[in-house]
Parts: sequence; C-alpha cells; structure tokens
Amino acid sequence: MIYLLTFLIFLTALYSTIGFNKIFDRYNMYLSKKYWTDYNIIEAAAWMSKAAIIIPGLVFGVEIWWFHLLTLITSSFLIWASMRKSLPTLILFNTIWIVISLTIILRHILN
Repeated sequence: MIYLLTFLIFLTALYSTIGFNKIFDRYNMYLSKKYWTDYNIIEAAAWMSKAAIIIPGLVFGVEIWWFHLLTLITSSFLIWASMRKSLPTLILFNTIWIVISLTIILRHILN
C-alpha cells in the first residue's frame, strides 16, 4: 500500500508541475492513427518488451530470460527508429540494453 501511495503522490506532483492537460494530450496521441508510424510502432514494442522484463524482476524477483530475445530484436530496431527521430540518448540506451540482453542470453545458454 505504501508503494501505491508513494507512486500516486510522486506522479501527481510531477504531472501537476508539467501540466495534466499537456501530459494527457500526449497520451491521446496513442489514439490517433497518424501517430502510428513505423518507428513509433517499433518504439512502443521495444518499451513494452522492456517492461515485460523489468516488472516481473522488480516486483516478483523473477527473470524471464527468453524475453531478452524480444528486447534484443526490438532494441536493434529501436536504434534504427532513433536514427529517424535523431535521438542519440535512445541509441546509446538501446546499445546498452543490447549488451544486457546478449549477456543474459549467453549466460543462460552457456550455463
């Protein structure tokens, strides 16, 4: 319960500082057909595959190693998408994520 309360307080403070309307206007972009370009589809898939790894690990202490196959693929595609959007921080982040995914996959295969 303390976790949920902490998340709500933090996110309420953050969203109110930025502006709830601005945040929800961005969320509404998901509902627009125009938003779903090739690189935005790849970006959404990459973030969801990373969430599929992080959430079970963070909440339950469970590592589902084969999800790293998904992140290896989606991170590779996301580097391409980041080039289209000129986002060097995402290129670096996904390069690091590729190294992490390959490490987990190799650790599983070699052990």
